[in-house]
Amino acid sequence: MLRAFQWDLARQVERLDHLLALLPRYADWGYHELYLHLEDAVDYPSLPGIARADAYAWRDLEKLVAAATRAGIRVVPIVNLLGHTQYLIKHSAWRDLNELRAADGSPLPAGQICPLHPRTPEVAEKLLRDVAPFCTAGKVHAGLDESFSLGRHPLSRAEISEIGLAAHFARHVGRLHTIAGRHALRLVIWADMLALLPEAVPLLPRGIAACDWYYYPFPRVPRLELRNFAGYDLAPALAAQGIGYWACPMNGAFRFEPAPVYGERLANIHAWWQRARRTQAEGFLVTSWEAYRLALETTTLVDAAAAGLWLEPDADDDPLALLARGCRRLYGTGAAAAAATARALIAGDARAFAGYARWEINTRWDVLARRESPKPHEQAERFFRRQAAPAHPATEKRSPALRATAAFQAYIAARDAFVRRAGLAVFRLRRQHAAGHDCAPLAQALLAGCDAFARALRAGRAAARAMWDASREPSLYESSQNHAILDADARRLAAWRRWLHAALRSPARVHAASPVCGAWQLQFTVHNFAPALQKIIVEQQQPDGSWQELHSRFTIEFRAAAARPRTRIAREFGAPVPAASASAPLRIALRGLGQVRIGNIVLTDGVATRRPPAPPAAARPLLGRPAPAAGWPVLDWQHNADALPLVFGPVGGL
Repeated sequence: MLRAFQWDLARQVERLDHLLALLPRYADWGYHELYLHLEDAVDYPSLPGIARADAYAWRDLEKLVAAATRAGIRVVPIVNLLGHTQYLIKHSAWRDLNELRAADGSPLPAGQICPLHPRTPEVAEKLLRDVAPFCTAGKVHAGLDESFSLGRHPLSRAEISEIGLAAHFARHVGRLHTIAGRHALRLVIWADMLALLPEAVPLLPRGIAACDWYYYPFPRVPRLELRNFAGYDLAPALAAQGIGYWACPMNGAFRFEPAPVYGERLANIHAWWQRARRTQAEGFLVTSWEAYRLALETTTLVDAAAAGLWLEPDADDDPLALLARGCRRLYGTGAAAAAATARALIAGDARAFAGYARWEINTRWDVLARRESPKPHEQAERFFRRQAAPAHPATEKRSPALRATAAFQAYIAARDAFVRRAGLAVFRLRRQHAAGHDCAPLAQALLAGCDAFARALRAGRAAARAMWDASREPSLYESSQNHAILDADARRLAAWRRWLHAALRSPARVHAASPVCGAWQLQFTVHNFAPALQKIIVEQQQPDGSWQELHSRFTIEFRAAAARPRTRIAREFGAPVPAASASAPLRIALRGLGQVRIGNIVLTDGVATRRPPAPPAAARPLLGRPAPAAGWPVLDWQHNADALPLVFGPVGGL
């Protein structure tokens, strides 16, 4: 069975010298192939202007592929040619390829390419011709994953009306297969579209390969998130069609996570390894995505740990044992130090910064004034600060990247605790003022807390910089996602300070909206009992009858505990409500796929509270409908699938 790893250069350009130094190590770890996710990270000779500012020069890609060849590793470029093609559509010369059109028929600025656009074969030919010399494994990967806008273009709709969506997709694969064949290349695609359109499998060209991916642990077969994590099995149908089957776990972090959730990543890798062996898969690809918010060393460590599955097939293969051997493999440490490092890293999983309920703090602080204690985040801060200390076994001298990662995780925990304490403190200030008490001592204490958090912010900046510099060009740090988040935090901290100073000058201003809390705050609990792809929206009716969004959040947790058909997950939701319109109608809406229950609804300003006068039987109203068990998913993020109008009773005290 072939074994492969992946670098997502499309999302994060790494220093070439760093990548070159890693290649012999991956060869030593038993990897045969390298998949390079590119998009606009390289300057394609046939598509001038597509490459972004920090893209690799063509000669850099030549050096990388040549070094891989010397190390005995074959290369498979990933060139997206359906979904994830914004790298093409962003350019005016190729925007008309977009599947998505405005009412006047013009292409929208964002979307994915249309399979039937007259110029799609042209751009596919240019891209595949350019990368063909780098396809040293004799394969090219065309992506095609998550192509949810399929069938929107008039040309696509016309063909689908005649032959159906599955055949429409299969024909696109067939055309790409033909283009790849002209360059003596085998076509590879991701398999998620086949899981959604299984009737396309018998229509696909024989001899291609399909990479089946799913990034949570599973017992025997992977699952589909869009279908409430129902299991599926593509291997028999693909084998019957003569299509190579690849098992594909993931080594890194989801979206805004600053580090992998090590135990879950390795459990996912182990599950796919077992499945690959059961199905006699052609290959095993450890994918890697969106590494821009973490240190590349952390995903390299997971790859080193995964290698234990084939280098030491008779050894313990639980996540802790795999990670400990990965530490020995990557750092060259003894067994005791490696085991201590692994224990510390996996202990951090329980405190992971994962899921949209945690990530919303990156974009606004005023939604965190909720009924949650800051204590878990205070405990997490202390935990990660211990990990970041030089004497900690998880931060041995040869791994400054791990130490910097722990320091950045400590900052994230400190921020969570600080913002939550601040939101709760606003409610206290308002109660003090309403009772005629002096607000100044508490406001002064909060300003002192700002000074302490400013020190934490400086430490967070230093940690983020160290994570970046470990494998990336230092001069480009200010373009990084973590730098942008930290800058936004600094602006919000300054706004919070200004609000506190204004409250000291005029205590009545404590009742106004603040950077950490609205004038009124709608609070409720979202019971995500049947995870799928849901989005919760709070809307308020305007004088003209229209509805304005106050806040929204996806329910996705990105954790193994949520990757199952039934859960007991409950998350608090907060939305600031302007004082001037606090009496205007509100509603809680759901979009996307699936159901949730809503409970414990409160509208409060910290002094007074209003609750819906609902009977006990309706204490947790149900929103939405069950996620579809079959068929093509219709993802409509513009219109509500269901809504709960909020009617509040009389004002009461806290």
